[in-house]
Amino acid sequence: MVEQTVVYDSGNELAAYAAKQINYHMMGYFPITPSTQIAEHLDLLKSAGLHDVKLIPGDGEHGAAGICYGGTVAGGRVFNATSANGLLYALEQFPVQSGTRMPMVLNLACRTVSGPLSIKGDHSDIMYTLNTGWITLYAQTPQAVYDMNIIGLKVAEKALLPIIIGFDGFFTSHQKRRTYVITHDEDVQGFVGEYHPPYSALDVEHPATFGSYMNEPDLINNKYQLHLAMEESRNIIDAVFKEFGDLTGRYYTAVESYKMEDAEAALFILGSSYGTAKVAVDELREEGKKVGVFTINAIRPWPKEGIYDAVKNIKALMIADRQDSYGAGGGNMSLEVKATLQDYKMAIDTASRVYGLSGKDFYVSDAKVLLEEAYAMSQNKQVTKFDYFGQYPGKEGYNPHQYFKPLTLEEQSPGITTVTENEETGKITVKGGIPIQSTKMPKRIVGGHGACPGCGIFTNLNILLKGIEGYVVLLFQTGCGMVTSTCYPKTAFRTTYVHNLFQNGAPTLSGIVEMYHEKQRRGEIPQDEKITFIMVTGDGGLDIGMGPAIGAALRNHGMIIFEYDNAGYMNTGYQLSYQTPKGAKTSTSHVGPAQKGKETFTKDSPQIFAATNIPYIATVAETNPTDFMKKAAKAQYYANHHGMAFMKAVSVCPLNWGHQPREALKIMEAAVNSCYHPLYEVEKGITALSYNPEKNNKKVPISEFYKLMARTKHIATSPQYAEILEATQAEIDRRWERIKAKAEHPLL
Repeated sequence: MVEQTVVYDSGNELAAYAAKQINYHMMGYFPITPSTQIAEHLDLLKSAGLHDVKLIPGDGEHGAAGICYGGTVAGGRVFNATSANGLLYALEQFPVQSGTRMPMVLNLACRTVSGPLSIKGDHSDIMYTLNTGWITLYAQTPQAVYDMNIIGLKVAEKALLPIIIGFDGFFTSHQKRRTYVITHDEDVQGFVGEYHPPYSALDVEHPATFGSYMNEPDLINNKYQLHLAMEESRNIIDAVFKEFGDLTGRYYTAVESYKMEDAEAALFILGSSYGTAKVAVDELREEGKKVGVFTINAIRPWPKEGIYDAVKNIKALMIADRQDSYGAGGGNMSLEVKATLQDYKMAIDTASRVYGLSGKDFYVSDAKVLLEEAYAMSQNKQVTKFDYFGQYPGKEGYNPHQYFKPLTLEEQSPGITTVTENEETGKITVKGGIPIQSTKMPKRIVGGHGACPGCGIFTNLNILLKGIEGYVVLLFQTGCGMVTSTCYPKTAFRTTYVHNLFQNGAPTLSGIVEMYHEKQRRGEIPQDEKITFIMVTGDGGLDIGMGPAIGAALRNHGMIIFEYDNAGYMNTGYQLSYQTPKGAKTSTSHVGPAQKGKETFTKDSPQIFAATNIPYIATVAETNPTDFMKKAAKAQYYANHHGMAFMKAVSVCPLNWGHQPREALKIMEAAVNSCYHPLYEVEKGITALSYNPEKNNKKVPISEFYKLMARTKHIATSPQYAEILEATQAEIDRRWERIKAKAEHPLL
């Protein structure tokens, strides 16, 4: 056997470690809990110079999947990881990858699919992949995650099919276990061998067409070939399982069972719960009840022969699903196991239970209940054929308590700001916005939310809402602002609140806005009822959601998009976003001997929106509250009369920026005075400066801003980052000079 070393790591860390040992060409990724740690750990290993895998951050999971597909078409080895709604966002790409026979490895840390939003683990995501043509293995333990990542690549390349390595989110992805890893990377690389793709987009001497248009006479043949490849993968999986066992001493089979030889009743269960169920089997055996449990290590291709061998001697079977195929009388595993029993004409009494949704704990005592029911069926006793396990009935007639008295129109219209438009010139004038008067406006977002101390999100939002009079409907994209303020059954909002996922916030609010106008047109709601619609985004929401937001801007819906720019994906643990400063340290842009933080400059979102020609764009800062509130009032006027308005504020994040909360205003002042975040507005295409630090001799170099935060201090103070600091200063100066030029020359 090959030399091995004991480590104490999680499933996610071990997936990354296997990728490091294989030394993939590329990983396209986008952060999503609980799989994010894989990209983080792989980047950490890269910063130490332990591999040279190219990590490419996508603009969303769909983009990341496209990056991966492109890498495989170019003949390289490619790796990815995702979870839940990220998987669903990328799902369109999956049949493309399998239909063109491009192998790669995708780790899926399985998680609840929204909505409602939950980040905990169950199997509701992986079951969406069953019809995509991907080979699918499932790892019960962190050890199996490591092993199957190595096994999986060899299987994928032999079968010329992509492969999913699934495992339980948090239970397996984050749980650290004593694990054996192959000591020398060369031994791993020797096992998987060299990859020689049959076709490559980079083979210019042999040009090929990938993903051609195919009509009905040929398409069925293509799908038949995919079917044959999947069937052949059965033999490949078995062979590679044995090869890996000979290499390491750890042998896997497609179906794994425990005390099934003489069992009268059994439980089928997938994933980490299998270990729990084995303990339950032992306890019931001590009571004289002949029960057993089995699971599968391969979901696709479906191992029906192995399942038959496991159950051929039992009388009754309980099938546990960690997801539901709603309306089908069981989850996908129930349906497929029952279909197998029918194929073999087996007279086994069966029942199904849905359990453990959203990571609900599954204890030995729970497994015993399910096994007891199976045993009761084996004794010819009747049990419910399908049910949920572990749910509670609730209270009949329960209505969630309304914690806050709804705000009246009068309360939300104290007259802090007044906005008028000159009919002849079209010029909009705002009066008011004096901070001391803002106390008259009741808070639409109350205290008691779960944001970190010093978080800038709600400070910025409260200033924004001080400048907006009347009824407000808020839509939040997923992010810290959302997850810290609406934990069921409570809410921090005293106004209407809607949530949709990262990528779909702007289209969702667009639909609300247009339905509002259509209902007014039809006389279904009063014409004089005025509502301001605001989408709140941040935490990278305008990376994955930029395309749909631009679409909404080009349609010019009457709404405000407000971006709190905290320069990273904070709600998943501070991975880099396109707003992260060049050279900054994040959990996916580590700083080390082989890597110098994020590689690219920040995205200029106000200028991107300015290019769509919406009526109003503004940048604001909590250090300039009067300017902030006046711009909010102006944005409201434009949204209600002319179309879309876009506003951006830089939002501090003490936890991930690495500063004390009390330093927030000092940091924001440096951001504004360095022109990292210049204050200006673009009104009907005309740019105007709101604040020019040069006129008051307050302009400071970018180093004065960077040195105040741990994430960037190294750029400002370490000589080895002098080149990055110089390039950043040049880019900030260039952008500032362009803004000044536009302000001085209205035609620009």
